[in-house]
Amino acid sequence: MKISQAVILAAGKGERLEPFTYTKPKSLIQVLDKPFIYYVLENLRAIGISEVVFVVGYLKDKITAYVKENFSNKFSSIKFIDQGEPLGTGHALKTVRKHVKNRFLLIYGDIYVEISGLKRILEFSEKYENIIAAVETERPWDYGVLIEEGGLLKGIVEKPEPGTEPSNIINAGVYVLSDDIFNYLDKIGTSPRGEIELTDAITLMSKSEEVRVVKIGYNKWLELGRLWDILDVNKAFLEKIVSQKILGTVENNVVIKGPVFICEGAYVKSGTYIEGPVFIGKGSEIGPNSYIRPYTVIGEHVKIGASCEIKSSVIMNYTHIPHLSYVGDSVIGEHVNFGAGTITANLRFDDVPVKVVLKGAKVSSGRGKLGAFIGDYVKTGVDVMFMPGVKVGAYSWISPGLVIYDDVPPKTFVKPKERGGYIFEPLG
Repeated sequence: MKISQAVILAAGKGERLEPFTYTKPKSLIQVLDKPFIYYVLENLRAIGISEVVFVVGYLKDKITAYVKENFSNKFSSIKFIDQGEPLGTGHALKTVRKHVKNRFLLIYGDIYVEISGLKRILEFSEKYENIIAAVETERPWDYGVLIEEGGLLKGIVEKPEPGTEPSNIINAGVYVLSDDIFNYLDKIGTSPRGEIELTDAITLMSKSEEVRVVKIGYNKWLELGRLWDILDVNKAFLEKIVSQKILGTVENNVVIKGPVFICEGAYVKSGTYIEGPVFIGKGSEIGPNSYIRPYTVIGEHVKIGASCEIKSSVIMNYTHIPHLSYVGDSVIGEHVNFGAGTITANLRFDDVPVKVVLKGAKVSSGRGKLGAFIGDYVKTGVDVMFMPGVKVGAYSWISPGLVIYDDVPPKTFVKPKERGGYIFEPLG
C-alpha cells in the first residue's frame, strides 16, 4: 500500500537550541533563506506525500501560520493537532490517533532526510509493514542506539555510556508505522524522566511484530538538535551550491571565488572579497571592503558594512553588522545590531574543543573553533567581545567595551561594574 500521509512531531520547545527558540519554534530556524521546515515539507511533496498532520505545541501559532501561508495549496490536507502538555514523543503521537490512516510516515520535526533517503524508506515500506530508519555515526552514545539482527529491530538503548553502545547504528527519527503502534502506546508506562516514549512502544512492537531497520546514508540525514547543528545544516545546504549564480548587483573591484549564490536585490560594494561556498540573501548589502569567507550564510536584508570579516557563520535576516567587526563560526539571530568593532572569538588558548551550556549542562561541542550564539533583537555597543561558546538571549543589550565570558539571559541589560567586570540587569 502506498504511503500518502506523514505525521510531523513539531511540538517540542527545543531547549538545546536556545537562544533562538526563545522567539521561534525550532522548525522555523533559518537554513539559507528559509525555515528548516520548508525543506522537510518540500521533500515530502517530492516523494508523493499529499497529507500532513502536524503535532504542535510550543509557539504553535508561528509554525501554523507559516505552514498555512506557504503550503496550503501544495498538499491536499494539512492538519494541526495541539499536543497540550508535553509528555513525550509517544504522547505526541497518541494525540493524532483519530487523524491518521492505517499506515503513515512519521518524522521528527528537527530531522531532514534527502529525497533519495526518503525514497529508500518508502521502497522498503512496500514489503515491510513497520520500519525504523537508521544511520551510522561515530558518536552513537549521543542518540538512541539500535540493536538489530538480520535487518530486524531487537531493541533500542537510549544514549548509552561511551564504549558500552551495542552498535554504531542510531535511530534516525523517521518511521513507517501501522496503526498497531497505538495499541503498543497504550501498553507502555512512563519513562524515568516521566514521559511516554515512542521508542519504548517501538521496542515493544518489535517483540511481537517485525520492525525492519532501513539504513540511510549519514550524508543524507541532518539533525537540528544542538546549537552548532545550525552551522552544520547550513553547511550541508551550502555544499549543494556547485557554481556561481549572481542575481544581485556587484560593483567593480569585487572578487568572487568559488560557488557563490547572490540573490536578487542584494548589493555587493567595491573592494569586497568573497570565497565560496557562500549564500547572500535578497536585499542584503555587503561592503565596501568586506571579507566573506567560506561556509557563510547571509540572510535577507542583512547589512555587512565596511571592513567586516565573516567566517563560516550564519547571519539571519534583518541583522546589521555595520563596520569593523569579526564574526567567526557563529550564529547571529534576526534583527541583531552590532556596534562597531564587535568581535566573536572562536578559539580557546588551550585548543580544547569549545564547550556550550545546553539545558543547564556544559557540553563539549567537539569543535576546535566555535564562536557565539546571539539571539534575536540583541544590541551591542562598540568594541564588545564575545568569548567562544557564549550564548546571548533574545532582546538583550550589551554595554560598550565589555568582554562577555558568561551566557546572557534573554531581556537582560549587561552593564559594566565600577571596578571591572559586568552585571546583569533585567530589561522591562
